[in-house]
Amino acid sequence: MRGRIGSRAPGGTVTLGTCRRVAGSRGRTRRACAVDRGNGWENETVVQDPPRAAADDSRNPYRVVLSKPGALNFSAAAVVARLPMSMVGIGIVLMIQGIYGSYALAGRVSAAYVIAQAIASPQIARYVDRVGQAKVMRPLLVVSTLGLVGLILSAVNQAPEIWLYVSAVVAGASIGSYGSMVRARWSHAVKDPRQLHTAYSLESALDELVFVVGPVLATLLATEVTDSAGIIVPAVAAVVGGVWFLSQRRTEPPVIPVVPGVKHGSAMRSPGMVVLAVVFVAMGFIFGATDVSTIAFAEEQGSKSASGLILAVFALGSLISGLAYGARHWVSPLWKRFAIGMVALALGVSLFFVVTSLPMLAVVMFVTGFTIAPTLINGNALVQNLVTPNQLTEGLAWVGTSLGVGVSFGASIAGSRIDAAGAHAGFQVVMIAAGLAVVAVLASLRVLRRGAPRPDLTDDPVVTDEA
Repeated sequence: MRGRIGSRAPGGTVTLGTCRRVAGSRGRTRRACAVDRGNGWENETVVQDPPRAAADDSRNPYRVVLSKPGALNFSAAAVVARLPMSMVGIGIVLMIQGIYGSYALAGRVSAAYVIAQAIASPQIARYVDRVGQAKVMRPLLVVSTLGLVGLILSAVNQAPEIWLYVSAVVAGASIGSYGSMVRARWSHAVKDPRQLHTAYSLESALDELVFVVGPVLATLLATEVTDSAGIIVPAVAAVVGGVWFLSQRRTEPPVIPVVPGVKHGSAMRSPGMVVLAVVFVAMGFIFGATDVSTIAFAEEQGSKSASGLILAVFALGSLISGLAYGARHWVSPLWKRFAIGMVALALGVSLFFVVTSLPMLAVVMFVTGFTIAPTLINGNALVQNLVTPNQLTEGLAWVGTSLGVGVSFGASIAGSRIDAAGAHAGFQVVMIAAGLAVVAVLASLRVLRRGAPRPDLTDDPVVTDEA
């Protein structure tokens, strides 16, 4: 920031000059000035302490980031738009099983939806980076809505199976990833690495609520209202949240122009991204298998209705830890914190096998929940270190999609094991998935560390002149 300065010095001499403001350490601002004191130009540096209001605001970092222009609106809209991410898969299973009476058919249709989403979402995100969020997602929002409506109508009217598959594929292939797009908006709106860490922490905490509460809500709607309610509600949320989010054009990140003659490869060409995708699939397995196993265990204990409360306790632990984690500045490397988080999560879920009562399960899940959000936060933050800026939305979409795929298949596999050997067999699926995730992370620490070409997101920012 440059400008003219003028003041009257002792003796009546007018002091004129120009200044530029330079960011300093600990929130201080250094003004570098060239001043004419009547005897020639001299250099002068004035250090100013940060305003008291800024110091007060720093005590609540979430208030700081949400006070950014438009931030509260686009973050809230993204929460609504993300509900289908955790509700549609299980909603399909509940709806089709309830109407057609076939778990096998329900599993196949749900798998068609999940696979279509897994294949298409990263490609959509890649196109979003090049063209823009609204231009790409507005027409796709119409397509995905038609797909979900077609799926509901086909099921309610007991149409031939082929229409179920077609509708599921259309909906899954066009629904996109609002989780990746909201993080891209934060990366554009927030330049301070500490504030970006807080913003990512907030979104990860909200993600966790969506992933844990969504399946429970879908189950209650399908069992207590009507078979199709578990799909109707997320379909409405997709429209309302999508329109609300995409209408906020001022906070949409700018398009990064494509340089002629330069090839733009996929974000998955980064070895670190491959590791993250594998680990996030395993994490999804943990969440999906935990949901199903908890419901089965509660039913075995004679209180199936308590499963919703226990899963809410799981989400509460994650939410508390996510908000606390994001409120603090961390100096250790992201890759190291990500690895520690995965080990802690694996240790937590390993206690599931020794649980013998619902109160004990609630305690274990609450404590284990504290490891979830920080691990998700660090994983999403690592993406920004592993990909180029024009691949950010795509990279975030890959990890988000991997998590969703893991949730769907984890629930399915755990369900099969529970049918064969009871709830503790489902918890075994959870523990195996956690063990595989830890092995993948520990075996790939060198890749994650070397794959970060830019400074860690929590490192102090480089001091530069303000333009």
